[in-house]
Amino acid sequence: MSAFSSVISYTTAGLCSALLMVSTAASANTIPLQEQVLADMSMAQANTSNQQDQKLQQSQREPMQLKTDTGKIHGVLELPAAAVAKSPVPLAILIAGSGPTDRNGNNPQMKNNSLKYLAQELNTKGIATLRYDKRGVGKSAGAAIKETDLRFEHFIEDAQAWVDLLHEDSRFSEIYVIGHSEGALIGAVVAQSPKVDGYVSLAGAGQPAQDVLASQLKAQPKMVWDAAEPVLKALAQGKTVKNPPFMLQALFRPSIQPYLISWFQYDPRTVVQKLAQMHKPVLIMQGDQDIQVSVKDAQNLAKANPEAKLVIMPGMNHIFKAVPAGDRNANIASYNQPDTPLISGLSTQISQFILKK
Repeated sequence: MSAFSSVISYTTAGLCSALLMVSTAASANTIPLQEQVLADMSMAQANTSNQQDQKLQQSQREPMQLKTDTGKIHGVLELPAAAVAKSPVPLAILIAGSGPTDRNGNNPQMKNNSLKYLAQELNTKGIATLRYDKRGVGKSAGAAIKETDLRFEHFIEDAQAWVDLLHEDSRFSEIYVIGHSEGALIGAVVAQSPKVDGYVSLAGAGQPAQDVLASQLKAQPKMVWDAAEPVLKALAQGKTVKNPPFMLQALFRPSIQPYLISWFQYDPRTVVQKLAQMHKPVLIMQGDQDIQVSVKDAQNLAKANPEAKLVIMPGMNHIFKAVPAGDRNANIASYNQPDTPLISGLSTQISQFILKK
């Protein structure tokens, strides 16, 4: 399978980019991180793991189900010790990124446990978390919608339904939404709800999805962009394309076009600007080693919402792992290293924002 064909088997921009980099790097997913980085990570992990393990042992995990018209969406609620003891705590709802990404931040081709580790670290800091498999993914496969009927709004509605369900739970003092990558846009829309007390964007795009796709497609051979440009323009205008070019069928197949049209209608800058008008607390976090979403994206979001707190994490990539600066192979390899911990300081920044420290 060619690099491009392996990419376009996924239809959402963030994961498209990740898979492209994996396929073009040949066996990059087996290339280890530099020795010094591994040593630093191991030391940090050793210093904190015992303390975190003790706190996790005092926590409680509770399976959750959300009923929808097409089936049940499954998730897991992790309660810190204080909540177990019936003392109200803040709750963070984690929304996964693009493609078939599950509650743990994994997909069938890559396992890195990014969201699982983030939930666990927040749990040790006294914050409850809810993470879930999106409809059609993992244990929520039974809630899938026929592709021709799927819209971006379905994912927004699902996230809002979790907010509505858990807002009635007396164990939680506040509800925050944490969205990763494409999930950041979903989270920003849901954060407009009066039931949400704050919002965190992790590696969220700072431009409309069609612009992100355009920049990625322009990086392909010229013939690819020449074929894709008129299709993207039509979809951005709300028009379907009956016969997209053969090499773009997987990305722009007619059955997925209604979804893309619905997704393209959202500009993340406009959405976070609305949160500023509501004076909703916003934290924008971005790694400077992210090869899918740029620091400029985060700056665009912050410019649209001057009240937001912007944090650029040195050394962090798209899946919250520490990688050597400029080392593309090590960066890509981390996408399939499930035992590598998160970069130090990420959960501290988020917990301080939520706990208002």
